[in-house]
Amino acid sequence: MKIVIAPDSFKESMTALKAAEAIKKGLSDALPETETVLVPMADGGEGTVQALIDSTSGDIINIDVHDPLMRNIHSIFGILGDEKTAIIEMAAASGIEHLTESEKNPALTSTFGTGELICAAIDKACKTIIIGIGGSATNDGGVGMMMALGAKFKDHSGKDFSPKGGLDLENIAEIDLAELKRKIKDIRFIIASDVNNPLTGNSGASRVFGPQKGADEEMVEHLENNMHFFADLIEKLTKKDLRNYPGAGAAGGLGFGMMSVLNADLNPGFDIVAELTGIDSEIQKADLVITGEGKIDGQTHHGKTPWGVAMLAKKHKVPIIAFAGQVRDNAAELYKNEFKDIIEISNRNIDLKTALIQGSQNLQAVVYKYFKEWSAI
Repeated sequence: MKIVIAPDSFKESMTALKAAEAIKKGLSDALPETETVLVPMADGGEGTVQALIDSTSGDIINIDVHDPLMRNIHSIFGILGDEKTAIIEMAAASGIEHLTESEKNPALTSTFGTGELICAAIDKACKTIIIGIGGSATNDGGVGMMMALGAKFKDHSGKDFSPKGGLDLENIAEIDLAELKRKIKDIRFIIASDVNNPLTGNSGASRVFGPQKGADEEMVEHLENNMHFFADLIEKLTKKDLRNYPGAGAAGGLGFGMMSVLNADLNPGFDIVAELTGIDSEIQKADLVITGEGKIDGQTHHGKTPWGVAMLAKKHKVPIIAFAGQVRDNAAELYKNEFKDIIEISNRNIDLKTALIQGSQNLQAVVYKYFKEWSAI
């Protein structure tokens, strides 16, 4: 029997590869004759870099960049096994995780550090750059990213200036993209995102995500007006109006900036990872698929890894089982026709901190128990 093991990471507990290895150990102890193929997976969010590095035998690159408030931090990105493709998580530089609660302020936060990661990938001779754009602290339309790549800005008095965040967008009178265009020539950019929000409007970046990033009601409306102003400016410059394009509002408008100025393609994160790992062809040859992640609930079908893997398994008529740290009650009805089984690995009698620490051994033990009983049946 051939079994494909394709989990996402179990957040704060283990990487996708560590989870896959734990599943394999429990499975092999229960069914020693089983052939297993490990395919660490992700959906474009946290853990995508590590999953693709592990799946393609790539390398992690360490680099110092600027955080959302322009402070020096240590960050990373990945170069896949082909040595020509970079994978970046924008949150590694411009994520909300770098800020305390009192520091959250989308009026001032910048995507400059994300631009620095892109520059570093270009310097490493990468010709394709994939950027996962979840978890941002920003609402600057990608202006900071553009500035790091060489874009020049002038204010309404004709003076050079450096926009600091979302509230500075209204102060931009001119943008010179000559150096940026030179730097990105012949490079393909791909955005990994499952966010479909437009740039502006009631479903846009400022009104939907601004409050999560520290904006009060007054600031949200100011940011919204500035986004309209910035979109008009970019339309004049590029002859393209992408403000209503699905995903333009991702990461505080970084999706808009990348599609407008870098000519980036936007695709669901899981689809990108699936293509790079070749999981579809592995599932086609399998008798069973095992997936999982930290939590399975009613949101999992919105582009999360277990759902994506389940759809591939369904396409090839291969049964699939999922293991998760937590399984919410609202998952049962949703998955009964897609999964053969969904198993929770956590002991609800222990605290979360302990469960996270013991995640790998719990996963291995539960997989062993499940398949030992399965083989007996």
